[in-house]
Amino acid sequence: MKILLLGEYSNVHWTLAEGLRSLGHTVCVASNGDFWKNYRRDISLVRKYTKSGGICYLLKTYSLLPKFRGYDIVQLINPMFLELKAERIAPIYRYLKKHNKKVFLGAFGMDAYWVEACTDTPYRFRYSDFNIGNTKITNSYAAEQEADWKGTAKAKLNRDIANDCNGIIAGLYEYYAAYHERHREKLTYIPFPVEPDKSVVQYYSPERKIRFFIGIQKERSIYKGTDIMLRALERLAHDYPGECEILKAESVPFEQYAQMIDDCDILLDQLYGYSPAMNALLAMSKGKIAMGGAEEECYDILGEKELRPMMNVTPDEEDVYNKLKWFIDNKTQIARMQQQSIEFVNKHHHPVKVAKEYLEFWCR
Repeated sequence: MKILLLGEYSNVHWTLAEGLRSLGHTVCVASNGDFWKNYRRDISLVRKYTKSGGICYLLKTYSLLPKFRGYDIVQLINPMFLELKAERIAPIYRYLKKHNKKVFLGAFGMDAYWVEACTDTPYRFRYSDFNIGNTKITNSYAAEQEADWKGTAKAKLNRDIANDCNGIIAGLYEYYAAYHERHREKLTYIPFPVEPDKSVVQYYSPERKIRFFIGIQKERSIYKGTDIMLRALERLAHDYPGECEILKAESVPFEQYAQMIDDCDILLDQLYGYSPAMNALLAMSKGKIAMGGAEEECYDILGEKELRPMMNVTPDEEDVYNKLKWFIDNKTQIARMQQQSIEFVNKHHHPVKVAKEYLEFWCR
């Protein structure tokens, strides 16, 4: 088949494309590389934020539209799959729908359905980016996202595409749950694809310090919970200076980020999640332990009954600190969990296995 993947989050589309290509399909990835992460793509859709950047980007996009027709499958990373206002994206979506056989929507990140699920009471999740129990989170980032996605042109675009498209693919349990109430007939869950790491894995040896790695996006630190995780991690390093060390990255390109993961034992990521996202899965493919969102729901949706390679934490600094300290008290368990990490990713997230699931859903 001929497949167009539009947009990028955390290398999902490029990795999926590689799996599809290995199965003999023709795939084009058109994206902005997910901003500063600069992931690979076939067609670059980078917008320059200069005085004339918006009109230049719009003209470039329209000039590319003839290349975005005649596909068997078009998949959108998000309803906001281009760096344009929702009102400008809407006619482009209609063009794609008209000139291609099928169009699918990815539920892979922030959108109107996710914001609604996290902000409308009663809350659907025990905790999220927007609530902890029955308490609403009131940081500026959460407030901005709620204002951005509720009762706006972006929300209308999201709902129009969800109603009109041929199907919706959720990449995490959370996003599946957010869409399920309204779109269960056209919704499926497919795990994110992660390329197996072919390097020789160096498992942790209890004789040395534990290396904890945390990646920080400055503008999203509070939203992702890395502020809480970092405080707990710094407390641990202060209390046990001879037992652990902190590796920290701040808004670095993907290639550099991936290299930094190689030097750690345990990655801290996504405090408010129920499931491991792409950064955590990348680390696990390298034989690292992911510490973050790993609730039982994420294992249940995969049908996984045995492997438990991740360390789940709740959005509470004391819980994070105590789970970090568990590793210091149980060093002999680290290598076993690292081995399970590789087994888990290979079992559920291999790009070819995931690509086959996409093909089955697209062609149903």
